[in-house]
Amino acid sequence: MSRIPRRPRVVAHRGASGTLPEHTLAAYEQALREGADGLECDVRLTSDGHLVCTHDRRIDRTSTGTGLVSEHTLDSLSDLDFGSWHPSDDAEPAGVLTLDTLIELVLDHKAPTKLFIETKHPVRYGGLVESRLLGTLSRYGLATPPSANHARVVVMSFSAAAVWRVRRSAPLLPTVLLGEMSRYLGGGAAMTVGATAVGPSIRALHRHPDLVDRAAAAGRATYCWTVDEPDDIRLCRDLGVGWIATNHPGRTRELLEAR
Repeated sequence: MSRIPRRPRVVAHRGASGTLPEHTLAAYEQALREGADGLECDVRLTSDGHLVCTHDRRIDRTSTGTGLVSEHTLDSLSDLDFGSWHPSDDAEPAGVLTLDTLIELVLDHKAPTKLFIETKHPVRYGGLVESRLLGTLSRYGLATPPSANHARVVVMSFSAAAVWRVRRSAPLLPTVLLGEMSRYLGGGAAMTVGATAVGPSIRALHRHPDLVDRAAAAGRATYCWTVDEPDDIRLCRDLGVGWIATNHPGRTRELLEAR
């Protein structure tokens, strides 16, 4: 008898960013209402050492300001609008989202939602990003889970060095080594840095569908990004991908549950 794979868990990529401005509190609240199993965010350090949720090095695309995140203080970012740029009719002005606020949203949610945090590299602050991140997680009691399975936070990066810094300092925290190349993810890099999961793009997964089984054989889960199209969602389900990041968490979950 053939085994029916467990459906992938749905991770809201930058919140419900297909319908609301990415990395805003409203987008994450919407993702939770749509039943996302996890929330994904990118973090960067401000010039005064605060972790804020934003993808780009510059704030020009997603705010009313300009310049590098790393050259702004939290107060200067708080004066800007990070919501009105979005074309959605439901988009409203929004302040910059701090990691603290997002963590509190996750911890206050009634369902045990996981938070997937990506540290961006290269950056001028280097390993200070991971250090500040682990310090923040420690304040909330999230840096030392009883086991990887019971962790509420997963740390991810395209930087193998960043993943290694997290594994060395917080060995029970799950980590994902992100990448585009199957040889990189399926080879020695993930093993060397101790990543508990690999994170191929959906494009890489199409080229190398065997990556999921290879990761599983090494005891690693698979996290795939960014999965929005129905055929891509079905591919991840059929291959046994553990977690899929999508801009449309509600729609993606409906498709997975309507098989």
